[in-house]
Amino acid sequence: MSASTTSGTTDALGPDGPGPIPGAELLAALLDGMDAALCAFDADGTVTHWNREAERILGWSAEEAVGRPGFAGWAVRRADAGEVQGRLMAVMGGAGRQVHEFALLRKDGGRVLVRTQSAGVRSADGKPAGVYCAFSEVHAQIDLERSIALSEALFEDASWGVVLVDVDLRPTVVNAHAARALGGGRTTLLGRPLGELIVQGVEDLEGALQHVLAEGAPPAPTELWVTLRTGDGDRRRCWRSGFLRLASPLAEEPVPLGVGWLFQDVTEAKLAAQEADRLRFRSSQLHRASRSAAECEDPMEAATSSLDYALAGFADHALIDLVAGERLVRAAGTPTDAPGPCLPVAGGGIPLRYAPGHPALQAVDRTGSVRASAGAGSAQAAGEWATERRWPADAVHALCVVLRSRGRTLGVVTFLRSSHRAAFERPDAAYAESVADRVAASVDLGQAANPSPSGRSSPSGV
Repeated sequence: MSASTTSGTTDALGPDGPGPIPGAELLAALLDGMDAALCAFDADGTVTHWNREAERILGWSAEEAVGRPGFAGWAVRRADAGEVQGRLMAVMGGAGRQVHEFALLRKDGGRVLVRTQSAGVRSADGKPAGVYCAFSEVHAQIDLERSIALSEALFEDASWGVVLVDVDLRPTVVNAHAARALGGGRTTLLGRPLGELIVQGVEDLEGALQHVLAEGAPPAPTELWVTLRTGDGDRRRCWRSGFLRLASPLAEEPVPLGVGWLFQDVTEAKLAAQEADRLRFRSSQLHRASRSAAECEDPMEAATSSLDYALAGFADHALIDLVAGERLVRAAGTPTDAPGPCLPVAGGGIPLRYAPGHPALQAVDRTGSVRASAGAGSAQAAGEWATERRWPADAVHALCVVLRSRGRTLGVVTFLRSSHRAAFERPDAAYAESVADRVAASVDLGQAANPSPSGRSSPSGV
């Protein structure tokens, strides 16, 4: 017996081949293909339809179910049968659907709680003809409702960004948090290439999305640095991202629908962690520099050794210019054409031709630190900027720190960075001043032990 006892009529074959699918076979196929369990009763309460999902849930086959007068004694306990049947059949004379929860009996004697949706069926003349009832296990229904509720919550109230991306890597759904993070509206972002929203880092993001589409979700979250284009300028952010490959549950083979991308902005935490790491490293370098300088017999060697430790991860070049009368004289420096240690200048004693307003002269005049940069421009312009200031040609950022000891200005130490590093900032100046204190102490000791024209400062300072 099929899922239905309705025999139907078979359409006659046309002259050119078979006609439409017979109605009974089509109905049976539709009922058996449903994901929900379905049964139907005629006006007298006799079971007329029973599909495969109903058989799976309760264990009763269509042959055993169809034709029975209601559920009493087999699908429902006899004590409950009257109430259950009455509530199901009551919908026959009304409009719309009714939802109920019943405890039904399985064929093996177990009980299962189901949630039903029932509605009346009318004949061609509009008279009540029966009832159909779709039902599913309550826990399955609750799981579905939870999934729907979770989806709605993620796209409305989540405290992290959620974006659904199609196979063309374009956003199809964006929640409110993600819209704010990306700098747009929930609808205005849809269908736009990610490259229109992200200035830098879009290649890494798209690479991650493509990997998920091809290979599946990565085992752990990924941290991506991106630069966003906003009305207030570009903003650099770090997003801790998780990815999920989305596949259609309706296809026999997994068909990718896109990627679910969930992310949190962890920029502040990452910057704080980076700063803490930087401070720990710089503190360690200062400690190592002090230990190394303590083993140097020559005070100038101690000064250059301190600079060597300071340069690690901080700058590309370092120069020591000492006061000689009204001018500055180069005493030590790193190589101009390649990385190397800071060494005393052979010969020395020749005053530097720094033009008025030079950052090193400003540092001496202010008795403080001075930062300078070449600014945006071509590499040639940056090279000319450095050459004019008597610095290595690859220098684009400078930090000049005055050397002070015993209330006197002894000179200036200059740190230089090339274009692959960022400009110096206030925390960098604080670190450079700590290094300069150690260098100044060594220089002062050397001048006290070996006074010379190149190492003598004016009594009152400059």
